[in-house]
Parts: sequence; C-alpha cells; structure tokens
Amino acid sequence: MLYFRQILIMLVSLYTVRVVLETLGAEDYGIYNVVAGVVTTFGFFSGAMIGASQRYFSFEIGRGDFEQLKKTFSTIFLIYVLIAVIVFILAETIGLWFLNTKLVIPPERLNAARWVYQFALLSFLLTIVATPYPTIIIAHEDMDIYAYVSIVEVALKFIMILVVKFLLFDKLKIYGILICGVTIINTIIYGIICKIKYKECKFGFYWNKILFKEIIHFSTISLAGSVAIVLRNQGINILLNQFFGVNVISARSIAYSINNAVSGLMNNFTQSISPSLTKDYAAGEKEKVLSLLFFGSKCSWFLMFVFTLPMLLELPFVLSLWLNNLPEYTVIFSRLILIEILISSILIIPSYLVMAAGKIKLYQFIVSIVSLFNLPLSYLVLILGLPPFSVGIVMVCLTIVIVIVALIIATYYLKLFSFRLFLFNVVLPICTVLIIAFILPAFFRFVLKQSFLRLFIVVSTSIVSSCFFMYIFGLNIRERTRLNNIISNKFKRPYL
Repeated sequence: MLYFRQILIMLVSLYTVRVVLETLGAEDYGIYNVVAGVVTTFGFFSGAMIGASQRYFSFEIGRGDFEQLKKTFSTIFLIYVLIAVIVFILAETIGLWFLNTKLVIPPERLNAARWVYQFALLSFLLTIVATPYPTIIIAHEDMDIYAYVSIVEVALKFIMILVVKFLLFDKLKIYGILICGVTIINTIIYGIICKIKYKECKFGFYWNKILFKEIIHFSTISLAGSVAIVLRNQGINILLNQFFGVNVISARSIAYSINNAVSGLMNNFTQSISPSLTKDYAAGEKEKVLSLLFFGSKCSWFLMFVFTLPMLLELPFVLSLWLNNLPEYTVIFSRLILIEILISSILIIPSYLVMAAGKIKLYQFIVSIVSLFNLPLSYLVLILGLPPFSVGIVMVCLTIVIVIVALIIATYYLKLFSFRLFLFNVVLPICTVLIIAFILPAFFRFVLKQSFLRLFIVVSTSIVSSCFFMYIFGLNIRERTRLNNIISNKFKRPYL
C-alpha cells in the first residue's frame, strides 16, 4: 500500500505542479512558496517532536498499558497545542513583519501575499495540532489507513487545482484558501478515524510534569536536525528571494518537487531495513548486522541511481515535456538536488545502525551542526555575486562532508563498524557502477539529437546498464548467490 501510495502521489503531484505553474504563473507560484516558507520556518518546534511522539506511542503500545497510552496521547496532544500557540504568536509578529518589510514581492501582489500568508498559517497550525493522529496510526502499524488518507489528500489537491484553473477571481488567493480547505478536510478525516478506531485518542486534560519534561527532553535531541532541515529548505528560499526575487523560488520549488517524488520511493525501501537491523544488533549478530548494513546501503543507492541517471541525462527534455513555461535555472537546480540525494542515500542505513546502538544524540548533533552551515555559506556565495544555483553547489559539497563526518563518528562509537570496510564494501562498488553504467547512456545522449527516440534509448540503456553492472560489480558473491536463489524460487514450478 505504501508503494502504491507513493507512486500515485508521485504521478499526481508532478502533474499538479505543472497545472499550478500554468495556472498561477511563475511569479505567483514563487510568491506562494516563499510566503508559505516563512510560515513553515517556525516548524522546527513540531518537527523535533515527531520522533518523540512516535517513540512514546510505540513504547506504550508494546507494553500494552492502555491507561498510560491514553495519558501519553493527552500529554503529547497538549504539547502540540502549546507549539501551535507559540508558532501563531511568532508568525503573527516576527513572520508578518518579515513578510511586509523584507520579502521581495511586487507591490501589486503584496495584498494577495498577505492573504496567502494567513491561510498558509491556518493550514500549518491545523497540521501541527493534528500531528498526533497520523503518528498514532503509524505507531499501531495501520499503514493501509495512512496510505488511504494520503491518497485522499493528494486527490483533493488535484481536484482543487482544477477548480482554481477555471475560477475568475485572483487565483493566488483562491489557491491559498483551497489548500487550507484541503488541510481542514484532512484533519477532520484523521480525527474521526482515530477517535473511532483508537480509544486512547479521546483528549482529556492530563498534566504530569515528569512525563511532560521527559518527552520535551527526548525531542530536543532532534531539535538541531529539525532546525537544519528548515533552514536548508525554507531559509535558503527566503535568502534567494532577497537576492533574486520570486521567479528563482519557482525554479527551486520545482526541483524539490522532483526530489520529493524520487526520494519517496527509496524511503519505502530503507524503512523496511531498520527493524531487522535493530533486531540483529540487539541480538549481537555482528555478521548479520554488517551484511545487512553493506547490502542495504548499496541497494538504497542503487535504487536512487536507476531513477537519477536517466533523469540527469535527459532532464532538459523531460522538463520541457512536463512544464510548458520553464522558469530559469530549473534544470541546474534539479540536477544539483538529484546529485545531493544520490550522495546522501549512502548514509541512510548507517544512520539506522547508529540509532539501533543508541548513539543518536551526539551523532545527530554533529551532523546537524555541519548541515547548519548551509545558510551562512549560501549567503556568502551570493554576497560574492555568484549565480543563484551556487547554493545548490554548496548543498552538494556539504552533503559530501556530512557523509564523511557521519561515517567517522559511526566508526568511533560503534565497535563493529569500520570506515575502511564501508569504503571497500559499499563506496568502491557504487563508484565502479556509477562510472561504468554512465558510459553507454551518455554516449547516446550526446550523439543522438533530442527526440522521443533518444529519450527512450537513454532511459532503456540507463536501466539495463545500471541493473547489469549493479549485479556484476555492485553485489558480492554471497549477495549474487542469494539473489539468484530468490529469482529461481520465484520461477520454479511446483512438482505435481
């Protein structure tokens, strides 16, 4: 269901971006993203709480203590309400001042931007308050419910943009109002489902100072990471707005739509690795842990590579087919973001191992500190007069640094982890596949003229060469043997 959800959301979301861009235009699309970005900049408070909520819900469900689960839900719900109040105060003071005085918005669109800001704030506050509902669904492992509601949400957004397209009012204002409407409907659906299905989701005022402080303390571990993510995504959008206006924001927002679509497929795979890795580590199965670590790291990268290789080669043509009016810098922003997620995919499985070992606090703190350099370094390169896509180059370089630093930390704190073994068993094979698999599709890309035929040939040769060389050079003998056995068992006919 999660894969079906992700594929459907990916297809509908990519088409929705095209319709939104056509309907609003590059300028209004950029205004919406930068204004909404100001609101979500305050979201690091709630972002830091998500991991804590998930952990405490799952823990109490595992213990089977319904009364304590009910108290935990009430406490976490209360914390989210307090976060929403704090965000509201900050957004209506600092955020509104920033919108009116600092954002570079054409004067004739400032009134529409204020409308969008207020409805984006309302949507964001509802999302914060409703966060415990999807979190409790995931804690109960009812992924089908989560998938169904997500599909309903993306369908509503698709219908909404079709409605906007045919209305004669200010389309930016209507878009902001209808997005808020979708959030309200989504919140009501989650609330009704949880109140019917889970008895603990009946909020009653409960105050336990110890539990409150314990949850807040646990969530502060993720605070630096949440701040780093917000500053990298929304902070840089605001920074680009200061230097180049709203049109550049449109290009970067389109690039992130591609990023969300591609990386979502990988996340479904990597999430399935985490439970097995944690269980094997807890059991002291060093050989199994290392085998799963190396195999999972390669597979997560391979899965990204299969999608990103043809995208990197044929991105200008694909974007021209996808979007009628392509904002400047869209291609270079998209390529840099694809490269960044390809590099960062190497680190996902090692981070799960660090979490399994309980060393996440210092690990996440140091990685987050390195990530926080995104904003000052991006400001520096823009001050020096470099083009807007230079912030993407900064992001790629910092991602490489983060991967190296994270692997060094993992080596220092985990006795069974070795930086040298990881380089030999993971980095070397994927670099070999990267170089060799790139040759044939790149040859066709630069020899043939741009056309649908070239697109088909490049995509086909990319997939075939990637899979072939992954099998030959990416997998070791034991992994190939295991894969062969799985394939042979799938096609083996039972004896009658």
